[in-house]
Amino acid sequence: MSPAAHDPFFGSIPCTPTVSSPQQLLFLPGASGNVDFWKPVVERLDGLSVPKHILGWPGFGQTPPDPSVKSLEDLVIRVAARIDRPTALVAQSMGGVVAIRAALATSPFVTHLVLAGLSGGIDLVRHGARDWRPPREDLRLDDPSHLFAAYDGDLTPDLPQLTMPILVLSGDQDPISPVSAGQWLTQLLPRATLHAVAGGSHTFCQDKAAEVAPLIERHLAG
Repeated sequence: MSPAAHDPFFGSIPCTPTVSSPQQLLFLPGASGNVDFWKPVVERLDGLSVPKHILGWPGFGQTPPDPSVKSLEDLVIRVAARIDRPTALVAQSMGGVVAIRAALATSPFVTHLVLAGLSGGIDLVRHGARDWRPPREDLRLDDPSHLFAAYDGDLTPDLPQLTMPILVLSGDQDPISPVSAGQWLTQLLPRATLHAVAGGSHTFCQDKAAEVAPLIERHLAG
């Protein structure tokens, strides 16, 4: 089922034609909620003059908790509410799940997507990925990471709806999101390209920011 079919927030965004250039960039971290993760990349995006915002997840690290956030769906709603103008979403790992769902909800406003090391929303195990999640019985509701670890939704049927240009980034040494998963994902998306980062682990965007930043900049420049 498409997210637009079951969340009352979805559909509240007015439908306007998608424009080709973003007026803001939103950077989403993974399940760690590390707001510093994207800083090395953002600092190197000198050629992009639009505002760049690194979002945090409530209750993670230095981001204050929000009692109203009780599920991954609540995070999607928070991100979608920030997409009030032509926006490019750049997301890592489980942040990519939030980005995909937010893009499905606000697609007229999302000009570009960058999905780096996507670790959920598709069947990664079939591609030999290591499941990063702890056993369900070990999840604790007082630990905000359960918002991501408990998610097992399948976004595959909705992926063809994402018609904006999408850059899929994979690290060729990433056990959580293998390159083969990126190749399969690219085939499902109508306008996607894949770049495999040599020697990249699951944190390759932070570790190899000097290589990743130009890839993102070229993608957003069309």
